[in-house]
Amino acid sequence: MKKGLFITVEGPDGAGKTTQLDFIRTYFMNRGIDALFTREPGGTPISEKIRAIILDKRNIEMEPMTEALLYAASRAQHVAQVIGPALEHGKLVVCDRFVDSSIAYQGFGRDLGESISIINSYAVGGYIPDATILLKIDPDRGLERIRSGMHDRMESQDIAFHRRVYAGYLELEKKFPDRITGIDAARPVEEISAEIGNRIDDILRANDI
Repeated sequence: MKKGLFITVEGPDGAGKTTQLDFIRTYFMNRGIDALFTREPGGTPISEKIRAIILDKRNIEMEPMTEALLYAASRAQHVAQVIGPALEHGKLVVCDRFVDSSIAYQGFGRDLGESISIINSYAVGGYIPDATILLKIDPDRGLERIRSGMHDRMESQDIAFHRRVYAGYLELEKKFPDRITGIDAARPVEEISAEIGNRIDDILRANDI
């Protein structure tokens, strides 16, 4: 069976990924396309437990490399148990965050550099997204969108951290222009959805779907 199609959705905190993922889900349902939606960190029982540790605001003593390895561990389980098998069976997989997040948040945000790519080269098991939608918004504005008191451990980092993360995403967009499509997420929701819909149309046509 033909290997499936792997699409990821990325962006800094407050970019509106949840809203646009709901749009993408409806987009596929309306076209009768069976897509598997999953998320990172998470996607399996083990990975969800790791997610809880990573995002728990009480874990203030967590070292940057510990954080990076936990993300990679969660991803390794997720790929082995969910993403890999689905793609090998020809499924269309849509994932809320993947390795680009680790490069942006830990590579750039935590200043861990190339170690993140090395670690995750093992975690991804050879599976790289076919296409990535990057929702772009200035971190100052993005964090304003998140309700006060609802920030998890990552969202609670200082603004300098979030600016480094955003710079990391912009670098990835430049480095992988054929895979990553940047979309201005500061506009009205409907405009963003329309642009995402057009991009997905292109992705599906390119893959004869």
